[in-house]
Amino acid sequence: MADTSRFRCLSPLFQSLLFKDDDCPTNTSIEQKAVEESVLKCYRTFRSSLDIYPDMPFLDREMHTDFLTKGLQTLSSSYECLDSSRPWLCYWILHSLELLEVIIPEERALAIANFLGKCQDPEGGFGGGPMQFPHLAPTYAAVNALCILANVTNKVFDVINREKLYNYLMRMKTKEGAFKMHDGGEVDIRGVYCAVSVARLTNILTKELSDGVADFITRCQTYEGGFSGYPGLEAHGGYTFCGIAALVLLNHTERCDLRSLLRWTANRQTQLEGGFQGRTNKLVDGCYSFWQGATFPIVHMIMCTDDDDQNLSAERWMFHQEALQEYILICCQHSHGGLIDKPGKARDHYHTCYCLSGLSVAQHFIGGSLSNEIIIGNPQNRLRPVQPVYNLSLDSVMMAQKYFGSLKLPSGAANKC
Repeated sequence: MADTSRFRCLSPLFQSLLFKDDDCPTNTSIEQKAVEESVLKCYRTFRSSLDIYPDMPFLDREMHTDFLTKGLQTLSSSYECLDSSRPWLCYWILHSLELLEVIIPEERALAIANFLGKCQDPEGGFGGGPMQFPHLAPTYAAVNALCILANVTNKVFDVINREKLYNYLMRMKTKEGAFKMHDGGEVDIRGVYCAVSVARLTNILTKELSDGVADFITRCQTYEGGFSGYPGLEAHGGYTFCGIAALVLLNHTERCDLRSLLRWTANRQTQLEGGFQGRTNKLVDGCYSFWQGATFPIVHMIMCTDDDDQNLSAERWMFHQEALQEYILICCQHSHGGLIDKPGKARDHYHTCYCLSGLSVAQHFIGGSLSNEIIIGNPQNRLRPVQPVYNLSLDSVMMAQKYFGSLKLPSGAANKC
């Protein structure tokens, strides 16, 4: 008989984690109970299969790879609903494949880079597709995708016009230290992260570009501890990641209330499901496996520089890594490949990317010179470690730093940050 004691979801005390509405049901509590029942069904099925397949749960790498590689073939035509998100499709698929350690042929890599080049605006930045207006979100996605492809050939970096990119980022910057997502577009913390991440990867982050940005980010941290999209709004998992990651890239983490941030983020891991929710009193969602999960190694890295903090673990992040892996592997794998938000939802490349990214975070502890792996189920479930600030593999980040680090700042740019 299989040993079930190694799985949190099969603990005798597991049922005690069910949501209690104190006989005062609301729409929120009704939805929560429905999700818990669907998750429990997955865990029951898992329990009944363990005696036959004792190495479960296992990551169906072959099915996921097939789903992802087929997605690459649709980039030129794309889905109608994602016509303005084609650089994102490139990034979601390529990053998922790099985590699965699937090698892209050079011919395919150059073809994707050529397509991304067609998405680049003549005045800088990338649009959601060829001949579309430039936007910070697909600009971030395009640069990240090219960093991944550079592991095949660094010729792909020739696509990026750094001088025009710098001018575009400066044009998007606002007087308050934030960034517009596009000309005439909304201003929020996403734009800050996208701009700073792209600038850091391509070595164009100057004092002029970064001036006042940390001030704006600091104003977005809420009374709860997380970050909102704009000062005065509600804390949100995606915005929180953008805020703390951007502060790391700007070397201004001292501006953040780390303990408040840690408390808020830790409380977003759901008790029964094991995954993360995006906001207080919301449902679990597989994509927050990364948006919330990646905050822990970032906070850990910052706290390690604090000589007064001697209580940090040298083996684990400060969340339940096994619980998150159980949720992703048992509840979020689609039977035909790809990963999902929660049981019953459709598969897509977005959730596949961020579920796998979160799974990688949960598997690998890398704290300075120390490292540890926590991998549940089949040992072949192991993914490539992720660099949490950029959500790229370590190799992709190093490739960009090596290539762009030797290049000079664009003409007209101020001193390097």
